[in-house]
Amino acid sequence: MHVAELISSLPETPVVLERCRALAVLDAILSPVWEDRYYSCDSRWAPRETMASMRDGCGNEYSIVFTAAGAFARGFDHESALSPAGRGAAGPWPGLLGGVPEAFRAQVEEPAFSDGEGWLEATVCFWREAADTAWRASEPAPVPGGGDEDGGAAGLFELLLDGRPEAYRSFAEEYYEVGVDLEAVRHVYAQRPLTREVVRALNPELDLTELAEDIAEIGYPTAG
Repeated sequence: MHVAELISSLPETPVVLERCRALAVLDAILSPVWEDRYYSCDSRWAPRETMASMRDGCGNEYSIVFTAAGAFARGFDHESALSPAGRGAAGPWPGLLGGVPEAFRAQVEEPAFSDGEGWLEATVCFWREAADTAWRASEPAPVPGGGDEDGGAAGLFELLLDGRPEAYRSFAEEYYEVGVDLEAVRHVYAQRPLTREVVRALNPELDLTELAEDIAEIGYPTAG
């Protein structure tokens, strides 16, 4: 899946944010230890900014920053031909950041998303300004030899794009090696406030009260 196909299928920004929060809450329940989670979301990333992220533990990751200006996403696939490691050169692939609006300069220059030399660590990036009617992406320079390199877009953002509770259950059962209650996953995807019953259905060893800080950080809806 090329990045152009990915962004043409992504829903509007608020829906993407809801999905990010659902993934983060579900991972918080299934994996109480933050370092072991695949998906996270920080509604306190910066004033009026939320940052959703994925880390697969193998060097691949993404971050999506939601701001008043819109949303900026960057993904990094360390095995991609667009990765500095794969081509022996520092910095993003030529053209990868072409066209990124000035409104997202802070995200492009964010140290947390950079390699040790200050370059944005990315093999794919896309964005959507608040006034845009669709997501947009740059057009990186062609890969030598004519290869159709997607920068890892398909694998990195697959679950976020899918948007189905069934897809998350399949992922979680494989990744966390536990059975996952589909109705509980549907409850979270619907953005309904968590209950003790939903939490216990997903993780019998965890109580709702133990999730208070995670829920607040993620920005997930609460009862009342």
